[in-house]
Amino acid sequence: MEIISSHWIYFAGILIIILTMLMRKNVVVPAILMTFLIGLIYTGSLSTGLQTIFNASLVAAGELFSIFLIIAIMTALLQGLEVVGANEQMIKPFGKVMTNGHISYLVIILVTYVISLFFWPTPAVPLVGALLLPVAIRAGLPPIAGAAAIAIAGQGMALSSDYIIQIAPMLSATAAGVSGQAVADRALLLSIITGVAALTIAYLMIRKQIQQRNDRHLEKWMEGKRIEKRTEATRKGKAFAIIVPVTFAVVICYMLYTTFFTDLSLEGGTGAALIGGVALLLLIAASVFYKPRQVFENVSDCMVDGFLFAFKAMGPVIPIAGFFFLGSDEFSASIIGTETAPAFLFDLVQSGQHLIPEHAAWTAFGILIIGMITGLDGSGFSGLPLTGALSGALGPVAGVDPATLAAIGQMGAIWVGGGTLIAWSSLVAVAGISRVNVQTLVRICFIPVITGLLLSTLFAVLFL
Repeated sequence: MEIISSHWIYFAGILIIILTMLMRKNVVVPAILMTFLIGLIYTGSLSTGLQTIFNASLVAAGELFSIFLIIAIMTALLQGLEVVGANEQMIKPFGKVMTNGHISYLVIILVTYVISLFFWPTPAVPLVGALLLPVAIRAGLPPIAGAAAIAIAGQGMALSSDYIIQIAPMLSATAAGVSGQAVADRALLLSIITGVAALTIAYLMIRKQIQQRNDRHLEKWMEGKRIEKRTEATRKGKAFAIIVPVTFAVVICYMLYTTFFTDLSLEGGTGAALIGGVALLLLIAASVFYKPRQVFENVSDCMVDGFLFAFKAMGPVIPIAGFFFLGSDEFSASIIGTETAPAFLFDLVQSGQHLIPEHAAWTAFGILIIGMITGLDGSGFSGLPLTGALSGALGPVAGVDPATLAAIGQMGAIWVGGGTLIAWSSLVAVAGISRVNVQTLVRICFIPVITGLLLSTLFAVLFL
């Protein structure tokens, strides 16, 4: 195919976006400007160039709105559960089994992972930090160990697979042009390998710091501050603390059943729709049981809060995704507003494929590194359109399944930017709740996480 000037502008845009990430700056502005330049140069029309900016975000928003919706719904449900006190009650029983530092480390990992799978790490951090971490510290677990367990299990292992809500896999799969469920399945396996390796290495690094159970550990951690007593949850809160996890457990069992025993496997969007529908009914039920006369207002308020959080968390992804969607012929024509348009990224890869080492390992580790670079912006999700698009383009060239490459890129982006290795990411929240220095936490997580990512990528090259 013919490589024209707009192809090189697109290539320059990718380099500029990566450089911007390395400089720890937001990439929204470069993505918008480069989208405009491509539309302008390809058509030679200023008007079309300006329209391309809007069309790119519009197309991306249409493709990604289901992601925004599920985030909003799950956040709204959490708001509703918080009102009735069910969120705290759901994890309270775990405190009874935390008899020493070693068991506490495992319990924090388990609880953080499960909550993060369903609600993302955002609510998991304050819940575990406020309710379980003090118990763990009293049992002898060092605060830095608790912080590492929360970060690796939640913002690393759970978020990088995002297997329940499947936002990350859908972002990666859409850009790569592959099945969302295929990416999700591979990402789950790779996240478990990375997480188990990282958590094991982190434990070996801090195990000598674990002490005997003593109330003084908690007093020292609190620095003499009074520990506030929490209001006892209502009976309704306790009831929903049972109803919600049982309901979701049934849904998950059904999803697993359809995947392994029927031909009705729930793809990424379908699975998210099922989870979202159940979550909305649970939200309404919680509001009815809490204050029946205010159910209409309560549900509406929770939904508003959910959408506000969703757009705040994912809004910047839209123009970034719009730029990378230009790289695919599936979206480029509708974005530019012409009957046909080049697949800028795929054309570049195909024209230069003779320069690319046709080796699975080179390609896989290259995608991993690119994903890690994109994570330097502290988001973890903004780079998924790039790693997904590159996976779709490079996979056939290197003889690697694009879904596997997309999962590898997803691992690199989210483990780094999602909150395990970047001090300016949401890792700050983990450090704050745990009352440890964020730079110290980064140093503790660095070797375990990097080792885990290398091992999982090697596993993907050899077996996937």
